[in-house]
Amino acid sequence: MENLTGDTIVSISTGSSSGAIAIVRLSGTSAIQIADEIFAAKDGLLPSKFTPRMLMLGKLETSFFSEQCMCVVFKAPKSYTGEDMVEFQCHGGTKIASGIFKECVLNGARPATNGEFSKRAFMNGKMSLSSAEGMMDMINAESDAEIRAGYNLLSGELSNLAYEAQDELTDVLSEIEVSFDYPEETIEYITKAKVKERLESLADKLKKVLDTSETGKLIKSGINIVIVGRPNVGKSSLLNTLLKQEKAIVTDIPGTTRDIVEGTFLLDDIKINLTDTAGIRETEDTVEKIGVDRAKNLILQADIILFLIDANGEFSNEDNEIFESIKNSQYIVVKTKADLENKVSKTFENEVVISSKTGEGLDKLKEKILSMLKLSNISSGSVIITNERHKDALSRAYKGLTRASKNINEDSLDLVSIDIKEAYMAIGEITGNTTSEEIIDAIFDKFCLGK
Repeated sequence: MENLTGDTIVSISTGSSSGAIAIVRLSGTSAIQIADEIFAAKDGLLPSKFTPRMLMLGKLETSFFSEQCMCVVFKAPKSYTGEDMVEFQCHGGTKIASGIFKECVLNGARPATNGEFSKRAFMNGKMSLSSAEGMMDMINAESDAEIRAGYNLLSGELSNLAYEAQDELTDVLSEIEVSFDYPEETIEYITKAKVKERLESLADKLKKVLDTSETGKLIKSGINIVIVGRPNVGKSSLLNTLLKQEKAIVTDIPGTTRDIVEGTFLLDDIKINLTDTAGIRETEDTVEKIGVDRAKNLILQADIILFLIDANGEFSNEDNEIFESIKNSQYIVVKTKADLENKVSKTFENEVVISSKTGEGLDKLKEKILSMLKLSNISSGSVIITNERHKDALSRAYKGLTRASKNINEDSLDLVSIDIKEAYMAIGEITGNTTSEEIIDAIFDKFCLGK
């Protein structure tokens, strides 16, 4: 893209809390000029004379105070935004960074909007749209798996796939244009066969990436696990044990949990969204009945259901009714209170016996959960679709390619080229080279200030 320098923006990039160091960033046509007005190195050298990308110690003068800090200059286009940039690395007091920020504004800069530094980087061709989204995913990550998936986006793995796919479609469309210039039947037939082969090959590549979207969804949103069972079978005790905190009240009184109790924990780098539900039973208590109804609704939304039964009692009619309602879902039967005498004779294909009190069987339960997830391995360089926008774009591109390859022998090549062009445009939405300005603005608005 063309280098799009703009007015100079400023932001405090290290947040509002105190710390050892704070960073104030400038970007734009007047960034270095503003720095010259307020900073000089110890030997009197001004930022405009600094060696780019070299930290210089000096004195910064504001209308409010003086500060000894570091300054580094980045000359366009070799900067994060592609514009002239300056960073002041000052002492981490919030008032210090705020004072430097205000002084930059007094000298002609304006406060940056959310994500404006990254948006300028995108507009100036320093990163693709998907790479910017990967950076945001890393910032918001709550698990190592999310960080790895975000890094793969940031490092351009998906962008590279998109660019290669667009290059391939450009070549295909060029071949079609050649066939228009030489409309003899034999040449057109050869062109159609070749085009069909290339379209099918590219569609297969996109399909493999699309197939990772379910894994990506689980990585980004977490695995929804719902604990169900009749009252007083140990649901709250299990939740507290897995979360390693006293989140739910535990008593011997049936019906203690009347509403949903939630928490999250990491299992082998995967975020688990764990929900403890009210004991499912017939009840005349209005509040408890609402909790039971909510529990039944959550069963329908769960990725995995932990169906708890008391290992020291009989498999009751209430147990059987709950089991009948979940047996077509992904479930694990968890026999609780293994530290006491085991009396339940009924066995299940997918069961584990545990004790929340002693910890017996908990590792086996975690192993069973992981084995049911069947998550793709996320390593450096692997493309995992974690973003609904990317999934939608790839899906439309895949449909366009399969439609084109299916109809190529019946339709004229000019009609086939319409589907190919639609696929090209859809793929371009991933990198941002065919994305509307409104979508771009919406994406960068989600970024924090200073990024």
